[in-house]
Amino acid sequence: MNLKEKKLYHQIHPLKLLTDWITGAISLYFLWFHELIIALLVMLIPPVVVSLLIVKFINLEKYKMSSVGKYIRMSMTPQMEVVRLVGFVMAILGAWYNMFSLIVFGIIVILFGWFQGLIRKNTVI
Repeated sequence: MNLKEKKLYHQIHPLKLLTDWITGAISLYFLWFHELIIALLVMLIPPVVVSLLIVKFINLEKYKMSSVGKYIRMSMTPQMEVVRLVGFVMAILGAWYNMFSLIVFGIIVILFGWFQGLIRKNTVI
């Protein structure tokens, strides 16, 4: 498996998903109270470390061969990764400006980035 494939399939590893969602929630909490440095440390360090460890040490072949692997191979384009990032930026701004509705909308955008392939008729998990 080459690096490009590892970068794609590591996104569906349970440890990576758990790390991203937990650190995202914790960083939004700190942003709500304008604790920028703590929020940035939580937001950036654990996800990067976990990504590096998964890509370097975990065999991702079973994720590639899974139905979820097939799904992200077909639907997780660079554009959808940007959509997910935009959603997180919206949530960040919502937390900073204490706008809960913007946080929720940002999360909806992130979920759209993950699940947009299910909306299209030809994609089946």
